[in-house]
Amino acid sequence: MSHRREQKEALRREREEREAQAKAAQQRKRMVGYGVGGMLAILVAGVLIFVLAGGSDSGGASGPDGSSSMFPDGGSVPEQKEFDLQAAADAAGCELKSEKGTGVADHTTSLDDKVKYRTNPPTDGRHYEIPAEDGAYSEAPPDEALVHGLEHGRVIVWFKPSLAESVRGELKALFDEDSYQMFLVPRSNMPYQLAATAWNGDPEPNGTGRSLLCDRVNDATWDAVRTFRDEHRSRGPEPIP
Repeated sequence: MSHRREQKEALRREREEREAQAKAAQQRKRMVGYGVGGMLAILVAGVLIFVLAGGSDSGGASGPDGSSSMFPDGGSVPEQKEFDLQAAADAAGCELKSEKGTGVADHTTSLDDKVKYRTNPPTDGRHYEIPAEDGAYSEAPPDEALVHGLEHGRVIVWFKPSLAESVRGELKALFDEDSYQMFLVPRSNMPYQLAATAWNGDPEPNGTGRSLLCDRVNDATWDAVRTFRDEHRSRGPEPIP
């Protein structure tokens, strides 16, 4: 167990370094942005005119959020006890699966172009050119945008929206515990109560799709999700912060 804890600590340090690099890049972008403040002011004025005229642009997903009724406040999860992925999956009664990946850098240019994925939920494959934004969703973005997130090293936790309110609160607490490069997404049409997916970059060129598939949710499920997250996050074919 101590070895797994050391691995988890190493992953945490690596993640913090990536976060620091990403923040530095954002700061550089801000400095560039100061030079085009006038243009931004014009754009903001245009947006205000559009809003006042009654315009709207709904993307179909309710956006990354933490306040929706889908995720009740006050949830909590027990402290992690199991740090080995296979042992955690077995204890939770979940199944681990993998498949040969496909679709690296194979982009669609319209969300009307639907992709038929080989697994439900998807782990890899052709995807929309713009990835979904990381976060917790009360309504799911299109699969094609989520799969692009997987290609960038994200891990998606999928759940049946029919789960009890208390369980959804626990799910949000688990997400908030470590939300870096994570999605939390409802999926009513999958044959599992909860699942997690990732897309590893090895072996090249198309990598490997990974799944954690759970027919039920119990206290042991949280360690299964944690260990899956720590095992596969940031290992996509395109590891983008």
